[in-house]
Amino acid sequence: MARAPLLQLSGLTLGFGGDPLIDGLDLTIQPGDRLALVGRNGSGKSTLMKIMAGLVEADGGTRSLGPGVTVGYMEQEPDFTGFATLGDWAAQALPAEEHYRLDLAADGLGFDPALPADTASGGERRRAALARLLAEDPALMLLDEPTNHLDIAAITWLEERLRQGRAAYLIISHDRAFLNALSRAVLWLDRGQMRRLDKGFAHFEDWRETVWAAEDEARHKLDRKIRAEARWAVEGISARRKRNQGRLRALQAMRAERAGQIRRQGTAAMALDAGTASGKRVIEAQGISKAYDGQVILRDFSLRVLRGDRVALVGPNGAGKTTLLKLLTGEMAPEQGTVTLGTGLQMAVFDQNRARLNLDASLWDNMTTDPDMRVSGQSDQVMVRGQPRHVVGYLKDFLFDEAQARAPVRALSGGERARLMLARIMARQSNLLVLDEPTNDLDIETLDLLQDLLGSYDGTVLMVSHDRDFIDRIVTTTLMMQGGGKVTAYAGGWSDMLAQRPTPQPAAPAPVPAAPQAPKAGKPAAPKKPAPTLSFTERHRLGALPAEIDRLTAEIAKLETLLADPDLYSREPAKFARASELLAQRQATLAAAEDEWLTLAERAEN
Repeated sequence: MARAPLLQLSGLTLGFGGDPLIDGLDLTIQPGDRLALVGRNGSGKSTLMKIMAGLVEADGGTRSLGPGVTVGYMEQEPDFTGFATLGDWAAQALPAEEHYRLDLAADGLGFDPALPADTASGGERRRAALARLLAEDPALMLLDEPTNHLDIAAITWLEERLRQGRAAYLIISHDRAFLNALSRAVLWLDRGQMRRLDKGFAHFEDWRETVWAAEDEARHKLDRKIRAEARWAVEGISARRKRNQGRLRALQAMRAERAGQIRRQGTAAMALDAGTASGKRVIEAQGISKAYDGQVILRDFSLRVLRGDRVALVGPNGAGKTTLLKLLTGEMAPEQGTVTLGTGLQMAVFDQNRARLNLDASLWDNMTTDPDMRVSGQSDQVMVRGQPRHVVGYLKDFLFDEAQARAPVRALSGGERARLMLARIMARQSNLLVLDEPTNDLDIETLDLLQDLLGSYDGTVLMVSHDRDFIDRIVTTTLMMQGGGKVTAYAGGWSDMLAQRPTPQPAAPAPVPAAPQAPKAGKPAAPKKPAPTLSFTERHRLGALPAEIDRLTAEIAKLETLLADPDLYSREPAKFARASELLAQRQATLAAAEDEWLTLAERAEN
């Protein structure tokens, strides 16, 4: 018997003036769905997700939930008013006996629930929002850019948590590796319409190109038919006094159809100009060290960066990646050692917090008041790689229209703010790009273009990123920051680093006496004749141990089978906790029994 859908949207429409953002959208999400929601920045993905969560009302259409279905939404900018700590806010909807779920999520995501809410960073707040969603364990999870501000270890943990969970989920993300690992179907929001591919994200881009090719062919055929019918209409006036009115009406309908077609949004016309070449040696760091509040960030680290290198800094949150970036670029001085910058450097910086943007000012003002872009005496022009451009014309290169140019930056989505930052740094000539989390919030198409530009860029690139696919495509050197001041350099990207890192070797097992042979598969056979050196009690114990080991082995197998149920943790947490405790006890008892058997058997042979 088919189960009821978790969520249904029917005939959904939404518009903010002009073309509708969403037009007649239908969508059904079933139990067990693993969905990726993709589309260009500004296409309405986040708005659609908020409609699904019941936080935004659509202009038309219906939203319905299945019986008893709970929907969880990861808030991008949660309100912590009235809560002392991140943990207090995240646990507000959890019964006291289920707070352990929040502790497990906090541990996996790497954030401290005891952090004061009023001083927590944006990244810590977003991790708290993600931990809250995972702890509440709704039937349907809505995750908008969940990997932003997570380090790679936390992303890997989240992948495994979602893969093993029972909840259906819908993910918006720019992280290809994350989507490839988790998605089983793709929802593509394009020009107000929804298309569905019942395959994982790895198949999406080939499918998208096929759809676009078919669309272009259909449009080309329609254009040819309109031209032919228009020629007939003109010639028919002189050839006949009475024209075929039905055919004319069909021509008008075709023209209306063609006029109503919404053209695909093009890719941003981004470009990088490396300007004059820097010296061959870009950065020389020798024996540098840095610590904060007694915590060692860097200890005796040396690095040489040459012109054209692409260097990525990776590692867990708090390891000091941004600090090292500032040390290497001269923004911060080391406590020990020296950093020498090369000659002729022209630096452009992309900061992860978008702190260089004035959120209350318009896009126009953010561009024209930038001292590196200001054109003297002109309020409507910006200097773009040495040439004056009208500010709106340049913003259109980055897919902003004139109305957006005059709107405040605060009204932009995260991806649109990232595009605006790229517009600013790409307007200037540079031969050293410093990129701190550049991929956050960018759509896949813009990310592809940025990768291509960096690949052909003649300058040098330093970046911090947690996007494994992006690192693999761009980087020539990866610096792994492991904490405690230790940094290791690897040639190549993320996958190359994993291949080069030494595999931890298990400790060598303790030597086992040649005789007697150790029991196999937990079923030791007692020696045929206990040695007289054993006491009566010891001989009895030696004979009883094989049966005890068999019993413990069987109990452990049953407990492991029980805990292998992926739903047990969320369905019966008390039972899960008790089973885990019993498993640990049985395993310890088995190890002790086997050690005791081996000791007694060895003595019996002597």
